[in-house]
Amino acid sequence: MPPEASATRKIPWVKLALVAVVIVLIAAFFLRGLNFRGYYDQGMGLIRQTSPVTFFVLMALLPAVGVPALAFVLSAGPVWGESLGMGHVVLYSLLALTFNFTMTYFLARRALRPILEKLMIRLGYKMPQVEAGDATDLIVIMRVTQGIPYCVQNYLLGLAEVPFGKYFLLTALLSLPQNAGAVLFGDALMHGRGRTVLMVGGLLVALVAVSHLVRRHYKSRKSAAP
Repeated sequence: MPPEASATRKIPWVKLALVAVVIVLIAAFFLRGLNFRGYYDQGMGLIRQTSPVTFFVLMALLPAVGVPALAFVLSAGPVWGESLGMGHVVLYSLLALTFNFTMTYFLARRALRPILEKLMIRLGYKMPQVEAGDATDLIVIMRVTQGIPYCVQNYLLGLAEVPFGKYFLLTALLSLPQNAGAVLFGDALMHGRGRTVLMVGGLLVALVAVSHLVRRHYKSRKSAAP
C-alpha cells in the first residue's frame, strides 16, 4: 500500500490530541479560579439587550448567508442559560439549526437554484449530479468532512438534489449531537466549570473521531467499488 494511502486511512490522532490538550489547559485555568466573566459580559451585553426570540430567529436565519453558526451555538448558553434553563436553550438551538439546514436545502433546490447555477457556471464549476444510490454516501461524507462551511454543505446538497428524507435524517444524526455538545461546552466554558468543560470537550473529541472513522469507511467502500 502506498504511504499516501496508508496516511489517509489513519485517524488524525495528533490533531485530536492537540484539541484535547487545549481543552485540558482551559479547564485547568478555570479549576484554578481564573474567571473571564468580566470580559465576556461586555461582549454579550448587546446580545442580552435582545429577546430570546430574536436571538434564536437570527440563529435560524443568519447562517444561511454565511454567518458562522458556531457564534450562536457558543453564546446561547452563557446568554440565555440562567433565564431559560439549559435544557430549553439546547432545545431551541437545535430547533433553530434544524430550521436552518431545512431552509437552505430548499433555497438551493428551488428558489435560488437559477442564480446558483449561473454563479457556478461563471466560476467554471459543473452542477453537482448524484445518482440515487450515491446520495447517502455524499451526505455522510459532506457532514463528517471538517473545514467545509456548514451553509456551503447545505447548498451543495440542495443543488445535488439528494432526497430530502435522507438529507434531513442523516444531517440530524450527524450534526445535531455535536451542536448540542457545543452549546453545553460554551456555557461551561464561560461560567468557569472546568470539570464540565473536560467532560463535554472529551465528548466532542470522541464525536470528531467517530466522524473521521465514518468518513474513512465510506471512502474505503467507495474506492473498493468497481
